[in-house]
Parts: sequence; C-alpha cells; structure tokens
Amino acid sequence: MALDRNRTAPDGEARRARLAVVLLFFQNGFTYSNVVPWLPAIKSQLDLSNAALGTAIAAMPLGAILLGMLAGPFIARIGSGRVAVIAGVLGACLLPLVAVAPEWWALAAVLFGIGSTDAWMDAAMNAHGLRVQRRYGRTIINTFHAVWSIAAVAGGLTGASLAGLGVPVTVHFSMVAVVLAVLAVVAWRLLLPGPEHAERADGHAPAPGEVLRLPWRAIGLMAALGVLLMMAGAAEDSAASWGAVYMRDELAAPLFLAGLPFVACQSLMTLGRLTGDRLTDRFGAVAVARSGALLAAAGLSAALLFPAPWTAIAGFGLVGLGVATLFPLALAAAGEIPGVRSGDGVTAVAWLARVGFLAFPPLVGTIADATSLGVGLWVIPAGAVIAALLAPALRPAPARSHPV
Repeated sequence: MALDRNRTAPDGEARRARLAVVLLFFQNGFTYSNVVPWLPAIKSQLDLSNAALGTAIAAMPLGAILLGMLAGPFIARIGSGRVAVIAGVLGACLLPLVAVAPEWWALAAVLFGIGSTDAWMDAAMNAHGLRVQRRYGRTIINTFHAVWSIAAVAGGLTGASLAGLGVPVTVHFSMVAVVLAVLAVVAWRLLLPGPEHAERADGHAPAPGEVLRLPWRAIGLMAALGVLLMMAGAAEDSAASWGAVYMRDELAAPLFLAGLPFVACQSLMTLGRLTGDRLTDRFGAVAVARSGALLAAAGLSAALLFPAPWTAIAGFGLVGLGVATLFPLALAAAGEIPGVRSGDGVTAVAWLARVGFLAFPPLVGTIADATSLGVGLWVIPAGAVIAALLAPALRPAPARSHPV
C-alpha cells in the first residue's frame, strides 16, 4: 500500500476520525467476548448438550459466511463509517437476547445475527480505518487491531468478573449493550465525511450501481490475500482451539498451565500489533509479514519437536507475535487494489479468512484423531509457511487513473 510519507500532520478531522475508528474496533472486540464466560451458565440454563451448544455457537460463523458478503454493497451505498456504526448498534441490541433465549433454536438464531452484524462491522470499520490511514500518510492500521485485541480481553474479564459477582446475565448484557450503543453514537459524530474513495490515490472507484469488471490481476490479488488470511486465521485460532487441549492431553500439564498458551498468544499478538505500524513503515509490509509468518512457523515447529509445557507456551506465544500484523496488513492491501472498491476488497478477503477459521479446527481434529494432536498441529506451521510465500501480495499495486 503506497502511503505519502511527505504529507503534513493530519488535521483535526482526521484525528477525530481516528478516534472514531478506535471506538469502533473497541466496540467490536468487546461485544461477544462478554458472552464467552457465560456460556457454561447458558448451557445449564437451556439444558443443552455439548453438541447442541457447539452447534448453536457455530451459527455465528455461519451467519458471517452466509451474509457477510453483503457488507460490500452496504458500504458502497451508505459508506463504511455508517455501516460500521449501524452494524455495531444492531450487534449490541442482540446481546440481551442471548440471555433470554428460551430454547436452543432461539440462541442459535441470535448468535447467527451477531455473527452477521460482526462480519459487516468488521469489513466496514477496516475500510473506514483505511480512509483514515490514507489521510495520515503512514501506517496506523495495526494499532486499530491492537485495540480490538485489548477490547476482547477486557470483555472476557468483564464477563468473568460480573458472572463471579453474581450479577444476573440479563442485567450484564443489557448494561453492555447500552455502553456499546453510546460508543457507536459518539463514533458516528466523528467519522470522515465525503465519498468512500475520496482519499484513494486514483481518486476514483466504481459507482455503487456500476457493474464491476475486475481485471485478472485484481482477482488474483484478492485470492492470494484471502488464502494468506486463511492461513493467518488458522494460526491465530490455534491457541484458542487447541492450546489447552494439547497441554492437558499430550503434555499432562496442570490445569493452571493449560490456559497459558492462549494467554501468551493473545498477549504477544497485542504487542506485535502495537509495534507493527512502526515496523511496517520502516521495513515494508512484505518483509514484516514474511518475517512474522516464518517466526510463527519456527516457533510452533520448535514446540512440537521438543514437547514440554514451557516450549508449548513459548511456541504459541511466538505464533501470536508472528501473525499479529497479517490480518491488518492483508485487509489494508485488499482495500487498495486498483479497480476494486475498498469495501468490496476488504469484504471479500475477510470472508475468505472466516472460511479458514471454520475449516482448520476440524482438519486438525481429524488428523489428531487418526494420529495424535501433536501431529495434527503441524498443519499450523505449514499454513504459516504458505502465508510467508504469499506475502508479496501485500506489495503496493501501481495506481491507475481509472479502474480497469
């Protein structure tokens, strides 16, 4: 992505818009993470089996996959900022319904809606973050994703704390919904005005109703970025899906240590995103992404070759550090493909990434059932190597005066 390093300091409008995007990323990360600590209580309340609860939770990514691609047309019609705010408010309003769902089907339906609105908000807030980044003339997208990581941890801690204090789940989710709605209203007033493509180097993007005729290069770039994010998503999710299981079943680690791979992964991922903007501006997106992907591959490979609790914790931590910048940089690159509306590029690539989140856990599990989890987890370093090979897709494409 080509940024103008010689631009003057951002004006007040750009700084206010940056704050708006920070609020949107925080809201998005904070929403569902409040639900996670309550899942055991919800399972008991509805008398659900493990399979029933898992199926209901799967309705979230299903909603994102089935309806997530609508984000592109929405952004083209009313703008990325407005879509992010509206989707955020809708997602917040759905939270209390999780607490009062009377049956399995109702819980699944609400989670389906949360997954859909999350996908719309994800694409839209990243697209608006790219508008702000262009105004700044330097990389800031990684910091937005660091805010998301911090918010996700904060939401989980908030949910666990209020659940531990005995606050009723309906009261908790209602309070969170009000706070998130207020954040959205504040963000609405700070968004960038003007057309969605106003800050793009080519100064033009296809109109909302215009039939898109994508050049093969654009299609190839979106495919490469999508696969890159599928691999990054698999690595990013590995600690959450398999870290504790690997520690308990393969390494016989005590319960306290079992959760540390996830903590290490998330902590170092946040650190990587906080430092990622400066590294990207100094060394370039391709070098940062390639190095990070190889670090993730090497870290987990070493942990699998020398199995022990401390090597597993370190290995999953290096996975988080290594993949930290892949999502922000790939989504940013998708929003800068010549001839493609920013919202459409971000939406398509993010959609493919969600497919990866769905596909890889069953793949690892299938291999693990046939052999062992230690063998199944080798899928993650292999995916990280593929991501490193696809890193050149992050190289800025030459701008055109008009889309092809």
